[in-house]
Amino acid sequence: MTKTKAPYVPRLKQRYRDETVAQMRERFGYKNDMQVPRLVKITVNKGVGEATQNAKLLEGAVQELRAITGQHPAIRRARKSVSNFKLRQGMAIGAMVTLRGNRMWEFLDRLITLALPRVRDFRGVPDGSFDGRGNYSLGIREQIIFPEIDMDKIEKISGLGITCVTTALTDEEGHVLLKALGMPFVRRDQR
Repeated sequence: MTKTKAPYVPRLKQRYRDETVAQMRERFGYKNDMQVPRLVKITVNKGVGEATQNAKLLEGAVQELRAITGQHPAIRRARKSVSNFKLRQGMAIGAMVTLRGNRMWEFLDRLITLALPRVRDFRGVPDGSFDGRGNYSLGIREQIIFPEIDMDKIEKISGLGITCVTTALTDEEGHVLLKALGMPFVRRDQR
């Protein structure tokens, strides 16, 4: 008799299935589980404008994003030329990663539990960065908050942008979803 192992399910995904779906159905009165908003993807972007003069900075950004997300980033290129910035169409100016599935859940779990508490003077993330359709964008000023980054090997401290795309129809639904998953939003009375 062979024993089959249960497939691996990330901790945050299990929490979503067990607790969040029930909370959201109760709060918004959804008729079935498929109406409950869910996380679709997370994109992590890092712009490297100085890469026009120093290509080594772009290589460093790619290595950092690979370490943070566990996935190889795509190189982003300029769409059009801008003479004031000495930028030509097609020049590499950034890197981005789109996370889906288990990698997305693992990244969000590490962001909430490990990275954000390492921000200096952290009081929570602002809740005003929703786009009107339930998607949330967060800017991080220093990439060194992620434990995967070796501070001795980075050339320049820079920021990155993280966008959480949901199926929520309104900002309120998106806010409640991310709050139920553990996103540490700033309490309104602390502002």
